[in-house]
Amino acid sequence: MLPLRLDAPADGLRVLLLGAHADDVEIGCGGTLLQLAARHPDRQAHTVVLSATPPRAEEARAAAAAFSDGRGTVEVHDLVDGRLPAQWAAVKELLEDVAERTSPDLVLAPTTPDAHQDHRTLAEVVSSVWRDHLVLGYEIPKYDRDVGRPVLHVPLDEDTVARKCALLRRCFPSQTARPWFDDEVFRGLARVRGLACRSAYAEAFVPSTLALRL
Repeated sequence: MLPLRLDAPADGLRVLLLGAHADDVEIGCGGTLLQLAARHPDRQAHTVVLSATPPRAEEARAAAAAFSDGRGTVEVHDLVDGRLPAQWAAVKELLEDVAERTSPDLVLAPTTPDAHQDHRTLAEVVSSVWRDHLVLGYEIPKYDRDVGRPVLHVPLDEDTVARKCALLRRCFPSQTARPWFDDEVFRGLARVRGLACRSAYAEAFVPSTLALRL
């Protein structure tokens, strides 16, 4: 296992967070966001949510602030939930507009093997819009049994995982009645990923194409 370090530019790390739904980013990489907030206090984090009703949009805004210690900005759109494949052109236009307005050092988004049609569509468009950026694909546990074999891991400690779980419950009250939205699911996946990098917990990602300079 080769440890890697994310170095921030002199003017601060710029992170772009992309989610199909209001809670995707925080479920997929909430622990990583908390560590970025602690280790890169001058970072800039911008979240884009493609599909949310007005109540869910409020949840997304609360979560963006909580997971980024008040330094995160968010934009929420109202594409039809569950129908992003049929809205491919709208997704492409929206993300190209985001790309023109932002210049991220790191992009966090879903992965193309994700079985949920909205997540998968977003991931496919991301790969065509941000071709020359570091894109890390996060994973979201769900019914579809699509947990893959990601190769990049961000180790997390107990305090970070506990805070992630607490913030998920606090920021997304509309989801707490769902059987998959609980600490055991989030901790369980994080514990399994931690085993792969000899850590108590971890979040795992699928990276975009990387270039190794020797």
